[in-house]
Amino acid sequence: MKAVRALTRFSPIAADSAFLRRFYSAQPQHDDVSNPAELSARDAVFDSAQFDDLNLNPIPGSSNQESTWDERYRDRVKSQVFGENVSHLRILQREEEKKRKAGRLANELLEAALDAGDSEDDEEREVTEEERKSLAVGIIGAPNAGKSALTNYMVGTKVSAVSRKVHTTTHEVLGVMTKGDTQICFFDTPGLMLKKSGFPYNDIKVLRNESAWGSVSLYNVLIVVFDVHRHITRPDSRVVRLIERMGSISIPNQKRILCMNKVDLVEKKKDLLKVVEEFSDLSGYVRHFMTSGVKGAGVKDLTKYLMEQAVQRPWDEDPFTMSEELMKNISLEIVREKLLDHVHQEVPYGIEHRLMSWKELRDGSVRIEQHFITPKISQRKILVGKKGSKIGRIGMEANEELRAIFKRNVHLILMVRVK
Repeated sequence: MKAVRALTRFSPIAADSAFLRRFYSAQPQHDDVSNPAELSARDAVFDSAQFDDLNLNPIPGSSNQESTWDERYRDRVKSQVFGENVSHLRILQREEEKKRKAGRLANELLEAALDAGDSEDDEEREVTEEERKSLAVGIIGAPNAGKSALTNYMVGTKVSAVSRKVHTTTHEVLGVMTKGDTQICFFDTPGLMLKKSGFPYNDIKVLRNESAWGSVSLYNVLIVVFDVHRHITRPDSRVVRLIERMGSISIPNQKRILCMNKVDLVEKKKDLLKVVEEFSDLSGYVRHFMTSGVKGAGVKDLTKYLMEQAVQRPWDEDPFTMSEELMKNISLEIVREKLLDHVHQEVPYGIEHRLMSWKELRDGSVRIEQHFITPKISQRKILVGKKGSKIGRIGMEANEELRAIFKRNVHLILMVRVK
């Protein structure tokens, strides 16, 4: 310390307190930020290209890392220290390993056989334009009734955002299922709700259902979905009025189905019989189905009935490839789902979500750029998170799911800015 004091007296360079703190301070040193606005702007952007080198979800069994210990020394410790019969354990481990390998091989052979069978059936069934059938199915119901989950299950892939929050779906979402000579187009719509007076809401800010009411007459089959578990535990008269009103509307050449969803949440199955008896006398519905959009209960019977209702006409979508418009909608839905998962209260509903650019690159990957536009700076800070942690988490999860759906590399860019 005497040397330090002497140095500060006679050296003008060392007299600078910042210079001394750099060498003698016990606190961690941070780089000086010349422009905090640039750092904030950098945090507000997620670019998946920065994480391409990270193997965040390695395939099981594909790791190239080998054990750094010698099994012989481990066996010696087990036998001499713990008194275990190492030879007997080795034999059991080898038998278990053989069983696991045999099981994996059997599963791979079974999957290969099933895939080969499907491809052979597809090659044998070349559907001509004269044989093609199609059907337009509208899925409507009260908010948070499980419409999007049911749509995703019937289509076979995620096309619509699913969240526990109400009003997750803000516009009509298309999902296409093609089996054999039949193609069904499912239209997932925003949640509908009636006032206690029996009339629909007029304020779109409260319920974004104007498009849903306007498109009711455009479908060949209309599925009215309601949450049967909530109806049993917390009945809502507005939902009952909505079901009655949809059954009373007369539209030529349109069939209506009443779908009691979320049956997997009902503990006492006797309660389901009471609900069936309650709605059995409703006019306007040709069939009643009990389904679970998450577990898949009853979906097979519903799909079979819809296949029987298809009419002879050309298909609207290509059954083998996703159209660019459909892929754009899916990308918006997936990112919005992650936004609702990580941002809470009223903040996500006031954020404007835009697709800014979509470009297919030469290597087969897709570059997607989306912007979140917030009305306030405080909401921007909430969405960005500390040092971009929240927007980064949203982007990572969305990018991973988009890669799984599109079966190709996805370069996702998310930017948060103030309106």
